[in-house]
Amino acid sequence: MFDFAGKRWWYLSISAVLFVVFGGALVLWRLEPGIEFTSGSSFTVEFTEQAPSQSDIHSALSDLGHPEARVQGSGTNQWIIRTDELEVSQAADAPTGPAEPTQGEIDTIEAGLRERFGAMNRIDFSTVSGTVSSEIAWYSFWAVIAASAAILVYISLAFRRLPRPWRYGTCAVVAVLHDAVIILGLFAILGEFNGTEVDTAFITALLTIIGFSVHDTIVVFDRIREKVQQDPYVPYEEAVNASMMETLARSINTSFVVVLTVVSMLLIGGDTIRNFLLVLLVGILSGTYSSIGIASQLLVAWENNDIGRFFRRITGKGDTPAAVEAA
Repeated sequence: MFDFAGKRWWYLSISAVLFVVFGGALVLWRLEPGIEFTSGSSFTVEFTEQAPSQSDIHSALSDLGHPEARVQGSGTNQWIIRTDELEVSQAADAPTGPAEPTQGEIDTIEAGLRERFGAMNRIDFSTVSGTVSSEIAWYSFWAVIAASAAILVYISLAFRRLPRPWRYGTCAVVAVLHDAVIILGLFAILGEFNGTEVDTAFITALLTIIGFSVHDTIVVFDRIREKVQQDPYVPYEEAVNASMMETLARSINTSFVVVLTVVSMLLIGGDTIRNFLLVLLVGILSGTYSSIGIASQLLVAWENNDIGRFFRRITGKGDTPAAVEAA
């Protein structure tokens, strides 16, 4: 039987390095928010005569009075353009229908682009006000917080018959936090160097990954609970190793099938769901690793008081009899 728990500090060290790298990227560059979080207008255009570059389109938009515009490629000769919020008007005969841009704004932009680059089609248009964007950002933040709190409470209650059940919930939340930081850091890097923005689909994918990661972790924890309850005197590390060996094939096979599906959709899917699929791909890989290399290993380290001994060594107290007795 492979000694997973015996090599726990290797797994935890790798996780710590990844956490620091992607967490540092998130702090350094931040996420590039889409219009759902910042307000503004977005529309997609397709050029049929010329194939202008990103810099050419941005220069044309600056001449048209929109130097703040952001331009991002979206397929062959297609570009997503984001500007400050454009005024919209409601059709008189459809008071509850979708709003359309007022004459003189989007039409002026389209006319200017056609004059410079030839024939062009506007594929879509959307706009989000500042009030709506702030509400979306606020609700998204609380959705992630609420999900983490619910995970902690649920797992603590589910394992309440074991000693210190809250440790299981805490370790699961730490593993989820690790996965979230890796995804956020990756998108901070992509936002800085590729202009990739986060939107509501990104939040949806992030919450999906949280659920996937926790489910994988609970499967391992549940097997640990069975081992401990069947034989309370079995060494905890042996119970964890046996549990991971019994669930490892299931975790890898499940993740492999999902990864194949996501990769297939990335290859044949459209640009509109690419970020969503990228979050799923990275999150599934990270979540599969964290359930084995973080949540379970942190649980063993906590049970063996490795963390306490580690901090006592840093502070210079060492494993004195008084310190051991206090632990």
